[in-house]
Amino acid sequence: MNATLLSHGLDPAMFLGHPGAPARVTAVHRDRYDVITEHGPRHARLKTSIYFSDDPGADAEFPTVGDAVTLQYVQDGDSLITATLERRSYFARRDPDKGRGEQAVAANFDFCLILGSLNQDFRLRRIERYLALAWDSGAVPVVVLTKADLVDDPEEQVRAVEGVANFADVIAVSTVTGAGLDRVAQYVRPGRTAVLLGSSGVGKSTLVNALAGAELMATNEICEDDARGRHTTTHRQLIVLPGGGVVIDTPGMRELGMWEAGAGLAQAFADVESVLARGCRFSDCQHASEPGCAATSAIAHGELAQDRWDSYLKLQREVRYAEDRAARARERKQTWKSFERAYRAASKEGIVKTVRN
Repeated sequence: MNATLLSHGLDPAMFLGHPGAPARVTAVHRDRYDVITEHGPRHARLKTSIYFSDDPGADAEFPTVGDAVTLQYVQDGDSLITATLERRSYFARRDPDKGRGEQAVAANFDFCLILGSLNQDFRLRRIERYLALAWDSGAVPVVVLTKADLVDDPEEQVRAVEGVANFADVIAVSTVTGAGLDRVAQYVRPGRTAVLLGSSGVGKSTLVNALAGAELMATNEICEDDARGRHTTTHRQLIVLPGGGVVIDTPGMRELGMWEAGAGLAQAFADVESVLARGCRFSDCQHASEPGCAATSAIAHGELAQDRWDSYLKLQREVRYAEDRAARARERKQTWKSFERAYRAASKEGIVKTVRN
């Protein structure tokens, strides 16, 4: 594997036993992909016979930014993506356009940099949500509190986030003064990939520029009416920083539905889980007004904050709902595939008649 691919964070071991030209997806468009190959950047499309096959056993994962893929390489024109290789980490959310199913965001990253602004748009509950999904991705979350120069003393917000972040590092940064940038840079070093997650206008593109020491990404100013920035990243893209290290920038997400993130929720709320692990008096305790409830006892004794508990219950309900919907969607998909197979078989036998108007 040449230096170009290595600089884009590809591990040669990922391609062992996989025929085809190695590549990494650097951007996703409607029906086209930007990829980096041994020959440099190229455009690619999905190979129809693999990704849109009628074979019930074929269920290839559509690539997303950061994915390692193999290509049927074409020198002059679009190459064909023939396989999406196994992912070591993966971040998805509920698809905001379709209302169901998941939307792939990024893959194969080492760290999730969760950005939250320290201006008027600071939301602790939103950061909790990102932490649950980040832990579930298989990578290590890091909370980056941007625009520290807009508050007199960011320590109060830092301590509040540290109170819910458990094992995640929390860093207050300012791209104006440079405060905290050296700590963030430790997570975006050569050989490492970090995905930037956060709502619109929290400063993801500005942070990329600060880490790069150059204007790689377009940025917008903060709106004075609501202290919110306006997002400028319109699609997910992978960027190699001049000093090494790879970042995946993503469009701002104002809606972040939970998507089968049960394991991540348990990790993000390890403090709550430890309280529940003590056990309640009744095995079917609803954690409401029952006597001997571990959660209500911990709240009463100041061991667990009420808003922290409420947030846990809310996200837990969302996870259960998402898992139920996902299970129903998988069942409908399997039923439809079975119908298609039966229809094709019947057509071959001449059983199905063509209806003409």
